[in-house]
Amino acid sequence: QKRAMQASKRSHIPSFIVMDVVRDATEKERKLIEEGSDLRVIHLEVGQPSTGAPALVREAATRYLQEDLLAYTESFGIAPLRTRIAEHYSKEYSVGVKQEDVIITTGSSGGFVVAFTALFDAGSRVAVATPGYPCYRNVLQALGCEVVKIPVTEESNWQPTPAMLQAAIDADGRPLDGLIVASPSNPTGTVLSPEGMKEICDFCTANKIRFISDEIYHGLSMREGARIASALEYKSDTVVINSFSKYFCMTGWRVGWIVCSDPAIKSALEVLLQNLFISAPTLSQLGAAAAFDCAEELDGHVARYRRNLKVLVDGLPQAGFDRVRPPDGAFYLYCDVTNFLRRTGTQDSLALCRRILDDTAVALTSGLDFDPDRGHKYVRFSYSGSTAAMEDAVGRLQRWSAALPP
Repeated sequence: QKRAMQASKRSHIPSFIVMDVVRDATEKERKLIEEGSDLRVIHLEVGQPSTGAPALVREAATRYLQEDLLAYTESFGIAPLRTRIAEHYSKEYSVGVKQEDVIITTGSSGGFVVAFTALFDAGSRVAVATPGYPCYRNVLQALGCEVVKIPVTEESNWQPTPAMLQAAIDADGRPLDGLIVASPSNPTGTVLSPEGMKEICDFCTANKIRFISDEIYHGLSMREGARIASALEYKSDTVVINSFSKYFCMTGWRVGWIVCSDPAIKSALEVLLQNLFISAPTLSQLGAAAAFDCAEELDGHVARYRRNLKVLVDGLPQAGFDRVRPPDGAFYLYCDVTNFLRRTGTQDSLALCRRILDDTAVALTSGLDFDPDRGHKYVRFSYSGSTAAMEDAVGRLQRWSAALPP
């Protein structure tokens, strides 16, 4: 008798729920079109800019598509792009980063896979904030690491503190091997102050904790003139991961980077990249080098995100979403929906998001994606789309809420 194929135990990790929502939203839109409805799904579920890559990036890519062989590159990426990224740190943060310490990856997702593999062994204890980006936990679990969840709160600005990290160490009696922090954060959009970032860096140094700083939402400050600090300003051996997806509006190009100065870790990263990815997409690397010349266009998008945020902050309370804290950065709102669980009779925010999608064709993401323990009463709004879409979504939600029992 033929033996049935079975998936490996390490692959038994939770799904990335937001991608399930994207699938469901696509199916909802297909049905609307089949029914002849003029209604279309408004996508507030996924953290993806609604604009494409900057004009200069697309022009460069078009040129290279005609002129370049587009062969493999070095596993660490092309020199012109690595140089532009190193110059970016000098200009934006007054931090000296060497070109040889910049490593190009297949998006930040590829960066997380190789960084976690290079830094941690099976059984390593790695701390992550909850709520937080779910793929940290899921990838670490697949690699056999022990995920130490740090339950952050609104009172801590949804960010970890040294006291919380010390409590996690004391509770188990074992040290932490690693810490992953995102500032601005996903899903809450909160930002560590420069002082807060320094405190985290100092704690990691004192306790010999390997620190990974996810800086993918840098450039997306919701407070005009506010500075977002890089961990490299306070801890030179931080492993920083960033991407061209968010501020640079290049999600589908799948190109990101790591900054790492440690020779042993860089050697491990190179071997891993050679074997797992060979190199990041060549056309994407060539196009991305032009992205640093597009600040005016990109900052225009940031100004739109700020307008979108105002639309939501002003309009959502009138729809009953009144437990909303305006974020400092990124393009997310994290909202307590306990009142809607009661009013709709739904058991958790996952079911609530399905109900809202079905009733209004507005797609949202359940907080369970970001916090398995407390996320049942939260949803995340992404406001990276058009301002008209935000206004339409608010109107639909206000009408939907008005028809519910009080």
